[in-house]
Amino acid sequence: MKSIKEYEFWFVTGSQHLYGPETLEQVAKDSQAMVDGLNASGKMPCKIVYKPTVKTPAEIKKIFKEASYDDKCAGVIAWMHTFSPSKMWINGLKDFKKPYCHFHTQFNREIPWNEIDMDFMNLNQSAHGDREHGFIGSRLRMARKVIVGYWEDEEPQTKLANWMRSACGYAISQELKMVRFSDNMRQVAVTEGDKVEAEIKFGWDVEYRPIGDIVDILNEVTETEIDAKMAEYESRYTMDTDNIDAVRYQAKEEIAIRKMCEQFDYSAFVTHFDTLHGLDQLPGLAAQNMMADGYGFGAEGDWKVAAMDVIMKSMAEGMTGGTAFMEDYTYHLEKGNEHILGAHMLEVCPLVAADKPKIQVHPLGIGGKSDPARLVFDSKNGDAIVASLVDMGGRMRLIVNDIKACNPLKPMPKLPVAGVMWKPLPSLAVSAECWIKAGGAHHSVLSYDVTAEMMKDWAEMMGIEFLHIGENTTVEDFEKEIFWNDIAYKLK
Repeated sequence: MKSIKEYEFWFVTGSQHLYGPETLEQVAKDSQAMVDGLNASGKMPCKIVYKPTVKTPAEIKKIFKEASYDDKCAGVIAWMHTFSPSKMWINGLKDFKKPYCHFHTQFNREIPWNEIDMDFMNLNQSAHGDREHGFIGSRLRMARKVIVGYWEDEEPQTKLANWMRSACGYAISQELKMVRFSDNMRQVAVTEGDKVEAEIKFGWDVEYRPIGDIVDILNEVTETEIDAKMAEYESRYTMDTDNIDAVRYQAKEEIAIRKMCEQFDYSAFVTHFDTLHGLDQLPGLAAQNMMADGYGFGAEGDWKVAAMDVIMKSMAEGMTGGTAFMEDYTYHLEKGNEHILGAHMLEVCPLVAADKPKIQVHPLGIGGKSDPARLVFDSKNGDAIVASLVDMGGRMRLIVNDIKACNPLKPMPKLPVAGVMWKPLPSLAVSAECWIKAGGAHHSVLSYDVTAEMMKDWAEMMGIEFLHIGENTTVEDFEKEIFWNDIAYKLK
């Protein structure tokens, strides 16, 4: 899996020759100073690379062609220090497909009231240079992010950093390979999807390998390898079981799955409790520990949620909240205190745990296999989102709900799973009605780090539909948005 730190973003400043060499020299110095300042802020997840000021159609076309074919470049940040006639940008932008951010700022924070003259005005023209540039982006119908604010302030820097994370999610998506060890659960609709369309739209290579391929590798795993994995488990988690053989079998499964993923460069995988021929346990602890290391996962063959899991984990790299495969399981419908309990049989990522997870072994009522080892824990408190990607037939739809995660309202000593309890915004009733009307899945990705705005940016980069359920959502307005989107996407 690629780290987002391997990517960079190019900072391109627009001007023209009209202002003479002295002004252009100052434009270059100011642009370099901005890039240095942004990189030194400590907020940027990737390096921003200064590029020479572009002043002609040929220079603009050249820089965007280079950006398009540079594997390290995850996107371009553009700023107009002076007025840069936007017709110059057409041939550079029209075929550019990578994420694009228009940073509407200016080098100076304040007007120098006593010294301002026409030389200053000619140099500092972002107020109308960026508006000219904005027009050509709209005229070309470009998917782009517009960030407004003084470049040294925290809010625009945070917006820029979050956009860069979304752009890294776009880049990682283009290279994503994942493996299905099972088809999705029989007769389940929402976990179905068009894998050809997913590769066209997102770049995902969704491959299938029979579970027997894992069994072949598993049979070659050595006791020495298992001992090393057990030592890793004991360093990360609290061993809370006497059934060490069950834990060792999970270690054996993890080693086998990892070997296949490493051999074929898979960064996400799916399993299914009903397709375990040759395995003694459903991978539980095995899947959870791999998710803790950044792998994406989907249960019951849900390859779309597995892909979203690894993409959102990648977007959140270096952040500390955690991102996890999730499933809405059951409601607490106490009036005025409604909550959702999210969990899964085994496979919730420990990155969202409030405390050190415990390794336990308990029976599993489905699948007909041996009692599996799994991590058991409660989640953190905090603001988070849940995101669901669904195939609407002809287009993909991303649905995001803002939530407030909390500790369980009461202990659940007879429920040996990892779980997250949350209050969806604006309320359980409105959230659930909107989610259901949008076709949101029961599987989702929960993240304390990735925000709805970051997912909106990612969806726009991908050219897919985005629906957001938040604090101010009403059912009436949400229904209208779905209706309008249905019409709009029919016209595309």
